[in-house]
Amino acid sequence: MTGKIRVALFDDHPLMREGVVHTLNSANDFEIIAEGATGDEALRVAQDDLPDVILLDISMPGGGIEAAQNISNVCPFVRIVMLTVSEDEADVSAALRAGAHGYILKGVSGPEFLRTLRAIHSGEDYVSPGLAARLLADFKEVKSTKPADTNLLAGLTLREEQILELVAQGLRNKEVGEKLDLSEKTVKHYMTNILQKLQVRNRVEAAMIVQRRSSQETS
Repeated sequence: MTGKIRVALFDDHPLMREGVVHTLNSANDFEIIAEGATGDEALRVAQDDLPDVILLDISMPGGGIEAAQNISNVCPFVRIVMLTVSEDEADVSAALRAGAHGYILKGVSGPEFLRTLRAIHSGEDYVSPGLAARLLADFKEVKSTKPADTNLLAGLTLREEQILELVAQGLRNKEVGEKLDLSEKTVKHYMTNILQKLQVRNRVEAAMIVQRRSSQETS
């Protein structure tokens, strides 16, 4: 056992893969265990090698979102990350529904990319902050069909409310902990409780509830 984060990378653009491999190799806590170019290859590697994190491009042959759905069905403990140029909110929503734990744009810097992968590996869900804010538009219809979902926020404690507000601003668990003088582990525990109370699957959906409430209060 190396103790490193085992990563599999799937993208049909060789130069893109080379760049990601170079970035991962620049850190001493990642190990690349497989590369490929198609959704079918990604599913096979996920089943055979069980990487800690698997990186998928949305537009690769076979479809990254389809691959994410298949992988999440058969390998639920593999952390799925979309690495893509697409800023389409529909793609982000589809990826999250398919089981992706992260949605990273390819323009991200190397250090930020590594920090984000570590956070996702540790259990966080991540969407680039700008995209997360724009996702609010996708929930306008939900707002009318589920008007009571923001009432679930009333069940949060003051500390949980503080943490969720910071998460909705795009902060990671470690950054939230630094703001509130809490350990990263404690913040992670709070987030588990928050997700259960709000009846959502991930921190992005929880943040959307906060944004819906803000929208209601200012409308």
